[in-house]
Amino acid sequence: MSQEGPFKIVILGEGRVGKTSLLRQFVSKTFSEQEASTQSAAYLDKILQLRGTQVQLSLWDTAGQERFHSLAPIYYRNADGALLVYDITDLDSFRRVAKWVEELQVMGTKCVLAIVGNKSDLQSQAKVPKADAETYARSINARHSTASAKLGFGVDVGTLRFQRDALRWQQVEGGSASDAEEAFGALAEDA
Repeated sequence: MSQEGPFKIVILGEGRVGKTSLLRQFVSKTFSEQEASTQSAAYLDKILQLRGTQVQLSLWDTAGQERFHSLAPIYYRNADGALLVYDITDLDSFRRVAKWVEELQVMGTKCVLAIVGNKSDLQSQAKVPKADAETYARSINARHSTASAKLGFGVDVGTLRFQRDALRWQQVEGGSASDAEEAFGALAEDA
């Protein structure tokens, strides 16, 4: 079995959108209603099996509170992917995704992007139209998905698709996320 990685994935988004909860659900299938806010950053590893290849992920969970924003560039330097998380019940958290993308671009960070609307279990309270989020994601060559860290819905499928994109992107010399999609086809269909 071949091995790839480690792939550095940084998780960005405002405070209280559920970045840590999504990560814990993905790594260990757990959820806590009383998840403490991340201070500075936290680090987790996960090894996946993708089509006979063992893939090591280094997952960096960044703090979303304003007082920690200046530290974010330290964590996303040399990232292979950025997972941008917003809360579907909080329109401001979605608007802030564009600021994170802009910051990544200004810092010269070239990586695969994915946008995740968390808290899909609260769909009746949604303030962010899914169509708007998908349109924005397409405009920046990113994937969009929704998830519920609380229920575990969408966490594996969306994250696995994103991780495969990151793997493929890195394999395309000097490539971009759109180059990887073109070179390897519509990866989302076989997640």
